[in-house]
Amino acid sequence: MSRIVVIGGTGYAGSAIVAEAAGRGHEVTAFSRSAPTEPVPGVTYVQGDATDEAALAAVVRGADVVVAALAPRGPLAGTFRAVTGTAARLADAEGATLYVVGGFSSLRPAPGAPRFVEDLTHVPAELHTEVLAGAGLVVEDLPATPETLNWVFVSPARMFGSFAPGERRGAYRVGDEVSVAPSDGGAISGADYALGFVDLIEKGAHHRAHVNLAH
Repeated sequence: MSRIVVIGGTGYAGSAIVAEAAGRGHEVTAFSRSAPTEPVPGVTYVQGDATDEAALAAVVRGADVVVAALAPRGPLAGTFRAVTGTAARLADAEGATLYVVGGFSSLRPAPGAPRFVEDLTHVPAELHTEVLAGAGLVVEDLPATPETLNWVFVSPARMFGSFAPGERRGAYRVGDEVSVAPSDGGAISGADYALGFVDLIEKGAHHRAHVNLAH
């Protein structure tokens, strides 16, 4: 079993990943600003500020896997990419693999086609900064990290989030940076995204890669 640290472990995606990993017997630590409303038995919860490097370093120490399940909004609206960069650097120092909860817009509709993020015509203007920040991680930041860091950026389907929780089907499809459902973006429940996410961790087959999970 692995020691898995989930930064943002009480958020929508983070809490689902925490529950899935703990349910499989992994040693899980969830780091977040807030305490969980429904703690998962066996999980260590640590409250702290992700912008505090010392706090992040303390929780990441000794980890086999670091999951960055952060969102480029709210308290992290202006620091999201920097904080994720710090998590990447700390994971690299520990020899841990970094898994990042990504967004749909960084995917492509077809091999070699522009990423969805390159045309935000149908995205509300107030979300543009958030979408660009999320995509910036896999387009610019993560590829520029040292080769010693193994990272996996995991994009969900377009319909993913607390606004569309869906139901657990116990199944999912895996793609690369090309959306597995390019026509409408597809959907995936939080539970099945977490199922696929922890499967990726356990299989360890991807290296410095962009992955897509969808129903």
